[in-house]
Amino acid sequence: MLKIDKDTHKIEGVEFYDSCNHDERPFDAVIDTIIVHCISLPLGEYDNDNIVDLFLNKLDTSKHKSFSDLSNLKVSSHLLIKRKGDIIQFVPFNLRAWHAGQSCYNNRENFNDFSIGIELEGTSDSKFTREQYSSLNEVIMALKSLYTNIVNENILGHSDISPGRKKDPGNLFDWSKVK
Repeated sequence: MLKIDKDTHKIEGVEFYDSCNHDERPFDAVIDTIIVHCISLPLGEYDNDNIVDLFLNKLDTSKHKSFSDLSNLKVSSHLLIKRKGDIIQFVPFNLRAWHAGQSCYNNRENFNDFSIGIELEGTSDSKFTREQYSSLNEVIMALKSLYTNIVNENILGHSDISPGRKKDPGNLFDWSKVK
């Protein structure tokens, strides 16, 4: 069972890389939402360090032609869940990771202010692994125990808060496995 350290806002025992792509949340922000994303670099290729490098501003954009538009991009999520269920944390949960971008849902905007971003290694057109769903559920339970304002209705996909702009986690993401 995962445990979040209440002082550091990090999951105990998981790999942590300190991304500088974050800042302070607004003073009155209440963490009550989880945003599920997916990412692979290059698209559909797994088991490499490209996502980690992107979130740490170290991605060599000459490695693949699809990386050219990622040059100077400053993004991060709080967590990445790899295909085998391994969890990597990049930003403590009390800080604002830069994952949602321009966002609006249910008359709320600026989801980075009050949400936790979780990236699943994958694409919006592929299925996710049993191990990823298992890790995601463990993370959700741990987050709900510390941030009690998170409810199932506030577990959303990036496509929910950025319709037309984002497709992730995609139609093959099985919401019944996490809600």
